[in-house]
Amino acid sequence: MPKNYSQLSLDERRTIYKLLEAGRSKTSIANYLGRHRSTIFRETRRNTFYLAEDQRCNGYFHVNAHEFAARRRSKLRKLIRYPELKAFVISKLQFPWSPDQIAGYLKRLGIDGFYVCRETIYNFIYSTEGRALKLYRYLRRTFKNRRKRFARKPRHLRGIPQELDIHNRPDEVKHREKFGHWEGDLMIFRREYGNANITSLVERKSRYTYLIKNQNRRSEPVMSKIRDKLITLPYHSRCSVTFDRGSEFLAWKLLKKHVALGSYYCDPQAPWQKGTNENTNGRVRQFLPRDTNINEISQAQINKICKKLNHTPRKCLNYRTPHEVFYNYLHQCEDQITCLP
Repeated sequence: MPKNYSQLSLDERRTIYKLLEAGRSKTSIANYLGRHRSTIFRETRRNTFYLAEDQRCNGYFHVNAHEFAARRRSKLRKLIRYPELKAFVISKLQFPWSPDQIAGYLKRLGIDGFYVCRETIYNFIYSTEGRALKLYRYLRRTFKNRRKRFARKPRHLRGIPQELDIHNRPDEVKHREKFGHWEGDLMIFRREYGNANITSLVERKSRYTYLIKNQNRRSEPVMSKIRDKLITLPYHSRCSVTFDRGSEFLAWKLLKKHVALGSYYCDPQAPWQKGTNENTNGRVRQFLPRDTNINEISQAQINKICKKLNHTPRKCLNYRTPHEVFYNYLHQCEDQITCLP
């Protein structure tokens, strides 16, 4: 941004309004005002007034536009006025925490004046100062501009027994009523780096995560490592595992005697049926993007990423960490078993 840049004034916004009403193009308006055309395009995109009931455009009005712009600046001024708050937000973004996690944690602290909402943090990330610091690089999806999510389609696998269909899962699994139900997925990387991959395992109620490195996608080695990880846990904490229909999860029989309710499989092309795992994979990609050479990453390094994920507060857990919730449930279940006659 040029050093002599100034915010649009109310008079300039009034001129924009009149020229738009007269049918002038945004480029010609920019030339008339001596502004860059992107300034006018951005101004009309951000500050156009919409009808709430049907979202139809009601037009651009200079008074409303000036008010909208002032509101956005006043939110960011809080981070400018309080350097300690800004430094805290930046440090947690670099940790990296998401804007939602930072806002939730600050709200939970309850310190008077020491709080900003998630949207203010996002606005700061994409403000002039935030872009100069390249804070967007610390977001889970490192886009220079805020974009919509896109989910990849899962791979198919025919021949899964009908009794292992996800629709046969007990309701206690579906509604997260009981601790000990897991979701599993395979995270793949660039083909030129070979067949190495990572299995992600997530407990549905606590969001506690395990990451397991594999040398290939063959089903028996992949499922064997899942079995070896789960049997280190008490039996009551490994009730079921839900997979997609990838061929790497064909060897479900390896888990049969080690998981209380067995394995279940999503419908074809239905990744949202194990949304906890899909969300977790997005968090892992923040540390291990798809173009990572996973052969150069050790299991010890992967475990450190796991630890960071499990010690980050989550909104769905009332901003407690997965580690807190997981071990709390683990101890509760052990106490209940101990108290049985």
